Amino acid sequence: MRFLSTLFTCLFLARAAVAHEFWIAPEDYTVDPGAPIVADLRVGQDFEGSPQTYFPNRFARFEVKMGESVSPVEGRLGDMPAMSFTPDRTGLAVIVHETTASSLQYRTRELFESFVDHKDLGDVLARHAARGLPELEFREAYSRFAKSLVAVGDGAGADAPVGLRTEIVALANPYTDDLSDGFPVRVLYEGAPRPDAQVEVLARDADGAVTQSFYRTDDAGEAVIPVSADTEYMVDAVVMHDTGNDDPGAGPVWHSLWANLTFHTP
Repeated sequence: MRFLSTLFTCLFLARAAVAHEFWIAPEDYTVDPGAPIVADLRVGQDFEGSPQTYFPNRFARFEVKMGESVSPVEGRLGDMPAMSFTPDRTGLAVIVHETTASSLQYRTRELFESFVDHKDLGDVLARHAARGLPELEFREAYSRFAKSLVAVGDGAGADAPVGLRTEIVALANPYTDDLSDGFPVRVLYEGAPRPDAQVEVLARDADGAVTQSFYRTDDAGEAVIPVSADTEYMVDAVVMHDTGNDDPGAGPVWHSLWANLTFHTP
């Protein structure tokens, strides 16, 4: 068991260090009443990624919220897909997954700068220099906060904040609401809206073609995403904060927090 734990940890860290998004990937975003919701946890880029096993030491929360009911996602160590959960009711199922914190060290300065630029992390590079931190010999902690929307039966219901440190809240139900004016979301950080935050969206159409687009939240932390029919969406927003540690030898000096939301339009 100790060997398996170490092996899974190493594999997870190796994948996460060279990849970007972490997301919940249901096999089907609409399921019949009484049928299981089966989903992978994936790490990768451009909607392509490696599935992760069910590994309790690697997550702080893994649950399904339907209305006011919250149920843990249970499994056996090494299960893949990581999730097989049979709801006891119909409606909108909100899958919630929070990883435990991990850390990495960048192989090159260019990778760090590219990450800061791609995720639009503001003045991180200037703050890094002002803190007197080395250009490369430092570690960054990272945590992932993923949600996914699945329709069980009629799919009726609504998303709501679930108390993640950062999260993306759907302000419409993709399975029951009119989305002709777009799909509205709110980005939260520590329970408060994140104004002027970058929202990255990946869309995979029925033919498998993936497109990428970027939006910004308004003063209320909200953004409206244009959507098309029969398309899978991933919405991503990242925030970076100072850990309060300016000694690279004592631990991570930055902590990136990744919010992710997946859903599928009819």
